[in-house]
Amino acid sequence: MLLPSLIASALTLSGTVAALPQPQPFREVLRSRQSTPSNDLEVDLGYEVYQGSSNASTGINSWRGIRFAASPTGSLRWQRPQAPAVNRTSPIAADTYGSQCPQIGQSNGMPSAPPDPDSPPLSEDCLFLNVQSPANATNLPVLVWIHGGGYGAGNGRQDFTDLLTTTGNKFVVVSIQYRLGPFGFLASDEVYRKGVVNAGLLDQFFALQWVQTYVSQFGGDPSAVTISGESAGGGSVMLHDMAYGGSLGDSMFRSSIAASPYLPKQYAYKDWIPTQNYYAFADRAGCMINAYGNATSTIFNCLLSQDTETLQNASSEVESTATFGTWAFLPVTDGVYVQDEPSSQLLEKRVNGRNALIGNNANEGPSFVPQEIISEDDFTAWLRNNLPEFTDSDIAKVLRYYPISDAAATSNADEFATNGVTGPSALDQSSIATGQQQRANNLYAELTFVCPSYWMAEAYTDGDRTSYKYQFSALPATHGADVGVYFGPLGSKTGISTDLQRAFMNIWGNFITEGNPSISASVAAGSSGSSNGSVATNDATQWPAFTIAEPYQLDFNQTGGEIAVGSQIVGSPVNTTYLTEPGLMNNFTLVNAYTWEAGRGMRCDFWRSVADIIPA
Repeated sequence: MLLPSLIASALTLSGTVAALPQPQPFREVLRSRQSTPSNDLEVDLGYEVYQGSSNASTGINSWRGIRFAASPTGSLRWQRPQAPAVNRTSPIAADTYGSQCPQIGQSNGMPSAPPDPDSPPLSEDCLFLNVQSPANATNLPVLVWIHGGGYGAGNGRQDFTDLLTTTGNKFVVVSIQYRLGPFGFLASDEVYRKGVVNAGLLDQFFALQWVQTYVSQFGGDPSAVTISGESAGGGSVMLHDMAYGGSLGDSMFRSSIAASPYLPKQYAYKDWIPTQNYYAFADRAGCMINAYGNATSTIFNCLLSQDTETLQNASSEVESTATFGTWAFLPVTDGVYVQDEPSSQLLEKRVNGRNALIGNNANEGPSFVPQEIISEDDFTAWLRNNLPEFTDSDIAKVLRYYPISDAAATSNADEFATNGVTGPSALDQSSIATGQQQRANNLYAELTFVCPSYWMAEAYTDGDRTSYKYQFSALPATHGADVGVYFGPLGSKTGISTDLQRAFMNIWGNFITEGNPSISASVAAGSSGSSNGSVATNDATQWPAFTIAEPYQLDFNQTGGEIAVGSQIVGSPVNTTYLTEPGLMNNFTLVNAYTWEAGRGMRCDFWRSVADIIPA
């Protein structure tokens, strides 16, 4: 249901009363327009009627390109998402994905997918979602997928067929799109006053409201929703977990899955950095001269009048000046939807929902760090460039928390994966880099992806809340290398066995449907058997919840197989070592996340202690 109590409430911000977003009354306004569907795959949403398609071999029905909000163009650019206009001329064939939102340039080290010749066009009119539902579904749990891409790239075209069929067709999946780059995350005092900041997050929230209203028509249960995402999608999940100060309870979703939750620097909407990015964007769009030379105009009004191509070109120029590994247009603390920095609010455990499955990859950092750091001077220079707010004392403290061994500092050590428990640690050793380069890779990974996953897991450890923590370590375990494991297609993932894919898919499926990611002994072992003991004792079969006193996480890995070296792994900027068939075996191990990798939990506590400087 929609949120009458939320609609009625308000928050005080900077001495003014800022009303919470008004959820559009989809049901009240449009229900009278609904008609009786002519067949099982025709869904009448009141404002539009959509005709789905079925796949007899998979038992899955699909609807693509469903509009969930009005086109955010013209006067609606940088405004809250609005309900779609009524269009009931005839049923719409939901067999084609909607337009992608405009993408920012793939630069500054961010991973990018290869060009897709079948990719749909780019358009600001891009607020569409897709649904996949088992045939004859009734009151099934619902998975909502929020794509990643640094808040500036990506789309909702993910296919969930293998995830659904491998887990028994037991839930409904909704994948959503949201405004990206400056269209979704432009911020400044003027944007806040004349429109909204965090428009992309509000698009996501609007889609969650749509799910509450309509998913039952696709066989879903709106009271059993799990939101999920990877990278910026996982970061979005984190921010929805925190939405409105964690006051939403279970009204929008019951559970969360956040893979590699991306936490870039999160400034307040009118801080210097987002404001300067706003002015730089306006300047490159030709709006600074316009504003100063015309007393009747403003920068914001000028930007509203510009075409999409002009704004995209301006975005690319601004992004080209950003620090390697970062993007310019990102979520901000707005005081209403995003009320605090994650490091602070998650510590106070002010979160929405009940259950969380949180993970990170073993090698998150290389795609975001220049791979040319050789000496400690290189490392320190890189550190100062990425943390310009830090004083000399702050930098000295960072160096103490990130020591490097004498051997790694003075020689080119062999690259190999650490076991996380004994011997060399991720501080200066991995399968991708060693020494000062690995020091930088690991620091970036922990600050930006890994520690946020720890903080999220800790936030769900009180009362009736439960969290489960994992690390994905199957070589090379770079950022984004996990997505094809739990989504498939089966058998297509380089260096990953189908046994590991099936196990990971069932972990997701069990968490979505039961709230517990533990899997059966046979699935955990796989067809080749498990490498860490008998089938009956595999750690994935009795996965304990994460607690402060016992901060256990499951390490997902594999052994056996044959060693290969190449650069065809997604997210790896360098040649990497990985394992291939035949002979790969699942290797799931329960480990202490706090002491893992020479005290990673302690380092995450350190970053939390200085997070207000970063800010994070």
